[in-house]
Amino acid sequence: MRILSGIQPSGKLHIGNYFGMMLPALELAQKGEAFYFIADYHALTSITDPNELRANSQDVALDFLACGLDPSKTVFYRQSDVPQVTELTWILANVTPVPMLENAHSYKDKIAQGLKPNAGLFTYPVLMSADILIVQGEKVPVGKDQKQHVEMTRDIAGVFNRQFGEVFTIPDAVIKPEVATLPGIDGRKMSKSYGNIVEIFGDEKTARKKIMSIVTDSQAVEAPKVDLDKNVPLQMYKLVATPEKVAELQGKLAAGGYGYGEAKKELFAVLMDYFAPMRKKREELAKNLDYVNEVLRKGADRANAVASQTMTKVRKAVGLR
Repeated sequence: MRILSGIQPSGKLHIGNYFGMMLPALELAQKGEAFYFIADYHALTSITDPNELRANSQDVALDFLACGLDPSKTVFYRQSDVPQVTELTWILANVTPVPMLENAHSYKDKIAQGLKPNAGLFTYPVLMSADILIVQGEKVPVGKDQKQHVEMTRDIAGVFNRQFGEVFTIPDAVIKPEVATLPGIDGRKMSKSYGNIVEIFGDEKTARKKIMSIVTDSQAVEAPKVDLDKNVPLQMYKLVATPEKVAELQGKLAAGGYGYGEAKKELFAVLMDYFAPMRKKREELAKNLDYVNEVLRKGADRANAVASQTMTKVRKAVGLR
């Protein structure tokens, strides 16, 4: 089983990235051949500062390795180090229906947020399809909001295969339902574009401030808390605490006499403990960037070997030399 997934270096990675994409991807990597990449081409839709993009890409590499990615078992690379991806994107664009792109939820959402509707943003799903198909990915671990893009990849690959012959493997999305969409500190989906994130490796003072600012309802301290399934601090707590601790916190909230401020303090403490070993490992990796760059170089070599095999088939199928 070949697994493919990528993450954009569009800003500091947050706990939504970790539980929604990184952790499921790391777990899935134990079950097959994993290809995980830093999606720097994709980040060009939102980042125009070259220094920022380079710094962010390095941060993603450090973060992923610190969180447990094993380069001996996983092909880990920068998207831009596999240039066949952009060639395949152009070829796939010629079998991609425009209405499909117009109906992309992500595109509509970004336009609604005020992003300029350029061609890169519009054809983002085609580039994502090329990312998956260039290595013949079979399983694609994604957040719930990215499921549509995998469905588009399936459709695009199907159109190509019917028109030019069976070249591409049709991929399946793999979603971890219980953390498919983690809420941010304002209750909306946690997203860098909303500015409502809690960073994985942010400094302690900032993390505390963000946790304590999580939006909750206005129930009094003495009142029993209801709708716990929608309680943001509790949803985050469930991801980093033991089942026993979760049950204890639920009981306190449901019984009343226990305020959200106390719940947030407990969340902060458990969150810091959970990521402490990863924080230490990241500090060590940051002192050895030569190692990190070598990991990415070796990953790019392995990804390019597979991508070249795919493009040989694609070029022959469509009539290119």
